[in-house]
Amino acid sequence: MGCVHGKCCCRCVDECCSDDDGGDDEGGRRSSGHDARRRHVLTQSDVGSAPVTSHGLLLEYSSLTQRGHYPDSPERENQDSFVIKTQLQGNPNLHFFAVFDGHGQFGAQCSGFLRAKLVDILSDDSRLLEDPAKAYGAAFRAANAELRESEIDDSMSGTTGIAVLVAGDALFVANVGDSRAVAGIWNGDSVVAEDLSSDQTPFRKDEYQRVKLCGARVLTVDQVEGIKDPSIQSWGEADDDDEGDPPRLWVQDGMYPGTAFTRSVGDAIAEKIGVTAEPEVLAAKITPDHMFFVVASDGVFEFLSSQAVVNMVAKFADPRDACAAIAAESYRLWLDHERRTDDMTIIVVHIKDMCDGCMSQAGILTYSHSTKYRIITTGLDQPGGSTAEDEEGRTTSKVSLKTAERTDERNGVHGSHHSLRRTSS
Repeated sequence: MGCVHGKCCCRCVDECCSDDDGGDDEGGRRSSGHDARRRHVLTQSDVGSAPVTSHGLLLEYSSLTQRGHYPDSPERENQDSFVIKTQLQGNPNLHFFAVFDGHGQFGAQCSGFLRAKLVDILSDDSRLLEDPAKAYGAAFRAANAELRESEIDDSMSGTTGIAVLVAGDALFVANVGDSRAVAGIWNGDSVVAEDLSSDQTPFRKDEYQRVKLCGARVLTVDQVEGIKDPSIQSWGEADDDDEGDPPRLWVQDGMYPGTAFTRSVGDAIAEKIGVTAEPEVLAAKITPDHMFFVVASDGVFEFLSSQAVVNMVAKFADPRDACAAIAAESYRLWLDHERRTDDMTIIVVHIKDMCDGCMSQAGILTYSHSTKYRIITTGLDQPGGSTAEDEEGRTTSKVSLKTAERTDERNGVHGSHHSLRRTSS
C-alpha cells in the first residue's frame, strides 16, 4: 500500500493478481468493466441459504468482492479474503460469516492464513457455544501466534478481521481492526443502522490511550514530517481534521510502521507499540425487527456511512442486488474523491422467518407474521443451497476515515444500539 493511502505507512512492493478461492461459492458471476471508471475485477456469488431450525429462521446470503482500481499499479494484488461456513462444528444452527483485509507486502498471504486458521480453530473449540467471547479471543490469539511462526513475513504485514457467528437467535461479533459489521433494524417506519462493531483506530480515545501507554507515538503523516503541529492530539473534531491523513502509530525513534489501525493479526513490529490481535466481542439477540446484517471491509465505508449502506440493502429483496448496489456506489464515490479506489468485500445476510423463506422460493409475496415490517420476496431466484460447506473469496485492502459517518451524525442520522451488550474475551 502507498504511504499516505495505505493502512500501514511503509514502502512495500506489491505483487499482483486476483483470485477467487471460492470453495462452494460456485456459479458466482464474474464481470469486468468497459471504461476507465470500471476497470476492476469483480466476483459475486449466487444466493445461498442456511436454516436456523431451532428458532425458525432462514438466512439468505450473497457475497461480492471487488479489487480496487489503482492506476499506478494496474496489476495490484487483491488482499482481502472472506469465508462463509454454514453448520459450523456440524451444528445446523451455527453459521459463520467473516471478512479479512490484508495490508503490507504480504497482506494477501496474511488474510488468507487467518481465513483458514480461524475457521479451523473455532471448529475444534468446544467452548464456542458456551462462551463465544473466550473462544473468539483464543482463536485470534492462536492464529496470530501461528502466523508469527509460519513462513509468511508478518513483520510489516498483517490483516484485520471481522466475524459474525449466528448461533440460534444470537449474533456474536468479533472484530480486530477497522472492517465493520452492521445490522438493519426496523424501528416502526424505517430501517435503522445498528453497528455491531467499533472501528479500532486512533480516532477512538480508548484505543489512542491504550497504544500511547504501550509506547506508540500517534501522529499524522503531516505531523511526522513537520507540516503540522505534533502537539495537537485531537483528530476528528473538525471537518477536515482527518481527510486523507489519519492518525497513525509510530515507534519512538523512527518513521515506521505507521499503522492507521490499533488492532490486527500479524504486524509483529507494530505489536511492540500496542497493536494487538485481541478481538473485541459483542453479542446481540436477533429480535423480530432484525431484517439483515452486512459484513464488509473498510473500503466500503470510506465514503459511505453505516446508515447509507443499510438504506441500500433495505431496497433489495435479493442480497446479490444489495451487494452490487453497495459496491457500485462506493466505487463511484471513491473516484469522485480520488484517482483510485480501495478493494471491497461485502457479505449481505437477510434474516427471514423460515415459512417466508419457503414461500419466497415459490415466488410468492409474503409478510412476516412475527415482525412489524414487510418482507418483499417476489422474484427471488431459488437459493443455491449450502449445507455444512465453505464459501470463500478473495478481494483487497483499504483505508477508512469515517468522515461520512460524522457528517451523517451532524445531519441527525444516527445508529441504534439498543440490543447490544459488550462482552470481554
